[in-house]
Amino acid sequence: MTRRVLPYRTPSEDVVTADPWLLVIEDGEVAMPEALPDWDYHMDLHLRRTVRVDLDRARVQSGLPTDAALALAVVWTATGSNLGGPANHARLAGGGTITTEFDVLLRGADLGGLLLVDTALVLAERRRDARPSSPRRAGSVLWSDRESLRLQGDAPQFPMALIDFARTSFPDRAAWHLQISGGLDSATMGSLLLLVNERNTVTATAFENAAKPRAIDRLVLSAVYADAARIMIEHALGHDDFTEDADFPDGSLGATLLSLFHQLFAGQSINDIRLRQRNSPSLFASDLQAAVELFEVS
Repeated sequence: MTRRVLPYRTPSEDVVTADPWLLVIEDGEVAMPEALPDWDYHMDLHLRRTVRVDLDRARVQSGLPTDAALALAVVWTATGSNLGGPANHARLAGGGTITTEFDVLLRGADLGGLLLVDTALVLAERRRDARPSSPRRAGSVLWSDRESLRLQGDAPQFPMALIDFARTSFPDRAAWHLQISGGLDSATMGSLLLLVNERNTVTATAFENAAKPRAIDRLVLSAVYADAARIMIEHALGHDDFTEDADFPDGSLGATLLSLFHQLFAGQSINDIRLRQRNSPSLFASDLQAAVELFEVS
């Protein structure tokens, strides 16, 4: 087991007592589960946690003076959206044991993939008079822990985010953009992200109505699925190691793309489709339209 070694003294783990994160639901509170299989990007997450810190011991064991200002900070990161940021912050002053209640609300539109929630006890202010072995920079971590929650809703086929394209490098009038990053061995939930332009009300509304789509919504969702499938298959074919006998890890991007390929081109070889895509892209595009059954909505 590896352990991170910091260049300064830190207190023992038991100076902080952190209760498990609780997920706030309509009926009350439940322990935060490992995964939310029914999550989608419309679902905001409301989390609560109680943390107790023995300030006197934390300072003494870190070699800090009795007036050193400490703070508790909560930071979140979502692998599906590649977003993150501070969730809550509490400055700790005085002595004795301080109890802090954290109440965090995270927008579903900002999430996706694996949600990581980090809680840390840090030095709140720079100490110019600190000993050589003591923390001195503001933000120096004295204690931390991390809990995770996998968000893998069935409504979207991969992580999604509703954003304003005018604030990005994407064309303002584009309706959506499928972002693919990482290698074929990377986790799918951290490699795919469908960005929907909130300014395109037709597309944004279609996803809002995904559970009970109207006729127009079904057509829009069909177009998005077809375009996403094309981008994913083209991305896969661009990798020479994307072959029938490739052994990609479960949950990896390669495994997801291989499954999609066999779903769309059952009985056909990857090499044949790769050659068709390179030599006759227009025919490949038509084959893909037929495979995804574009606009064949019930």
